Amino acid sequence: MNPDLPLDQARGTSGGVEAPAMGAGVDADDLDHARSQEYALLASLLLAPPDADFLARLSCLQHGDATPLGRAHADLGRAAASASADAVGREYFDLFIGIGRGELLPYASYYLTGFLNERPLARLRGDMMRLGLERADGHCDPEDHLGTLCEIMSGFAGNHFVVPANDEQDFFARHIAPWAGRFFADLENAKAAKFYRAVGTIGRLFIEIESEAFAMEMRRST
Repeated sequence: MNPDLPLDQARGTSGGVEAPAMGAGVDADDLDHARSQEYALLASLLLAPPDADFLARLSCLQHGDATPLGRAHADLGRAAASASADAVGREYFDLFIGIGRGELLPYASYYLTGFLNERPLARLRGDMMRLGLERADGHCDPEDHLGTLCEIMSGFAGNHFVVPANDEQDFFARHIAPWAGRFFADLENAKAAKFYRAVGTIGRLFIEIESEAFAMEMRRST
């Protein structure tokens, strides 16, 4: 792995707008590209509110396919088309920052222990060090922020981070699977969520798909 490759390389590539449907008829390279783009989309939306240009690009998603994930993308496209950047910025503040704290705390430590900066963060930092990953300059959130974890998964799926066999699946199982689905379900039902309700649905469905795919790989390998 190239230790100089910053984690924020994936940020802003949010080409989830161009990701092909993840199903039959998609070869492995296209599937990994779609996965990488989906993770990058989630990372971008969790780490910062979308600006007007990003919302305009997301509005192109209004005609998704008939799968649950495709319908969720279409819902996100419609939400983007009807939202302003200022309104989504205020929503992002209420959800994730707030006065004192936001409605939701998108950190593994909080979801797994009830407190910030706990053992899950230490385990993550150990794995990142082993894999040669470092937090990007200027990024102040603890590394167990779900947006950062999605960036890392995007890098794995897109082959931006070269890791030993099975490390991608192990990283997902250790740092994302135990709590990310619950966070996205909470985001779907958050009081402040309007635009971000659709983000929650996409995230929940995508984590379910990833969990099932990794479980199938594990069964095939045993």
